[in-house]
Amino acid sequence: MFSITVRDHLMIAHSFRGEVFGPAQRLHGATFLVDATFRRAQLDEDGIVVDIGLATRELHAVVEELNYRNLDDEPDFQGVNTSTEYLAKVIADRLAERIAKGGLGEGAKDLAGITVTLHESHIAWASYERAL
Repeated sequence: MFSITVRDHLMIAHSFRGEVFGPAQRLHGATFLVDATFRRAQLDEDGIVVDIGLATRELHAVVEELNYRNLDDEPDFQGVNTSTEYLAKVIADRLAERIAKGGLGEGAKDLAGITVTLHESHIAWASYERAL
């Protein structure tokens, strides 16, 4: 399996519900490095997984929808703990929608899957992997 990864960053505010979250139940900020890895079994006719420039553009567009937002105030996240794991899935699913609409061009039609990883720090991160 071949893959490429592109990176962006995300800054949000949010809070959690549940005793397991301790002080994070209060409103706090989080900054993430966001990696999106695109996979395919065979390289396309140009010898690539997908155009890195298009992948970077599409990841940035998805991240911008969330960047500098208090997720507690966003209708899409009402009643949800916006954990790192949950946000990785949201970003992966939104990227998949953009891919299905042609955002990565015709060469993306044979992508097998995508993994989105959100790095909370240099010692902790979470990922979500899905088929395309």
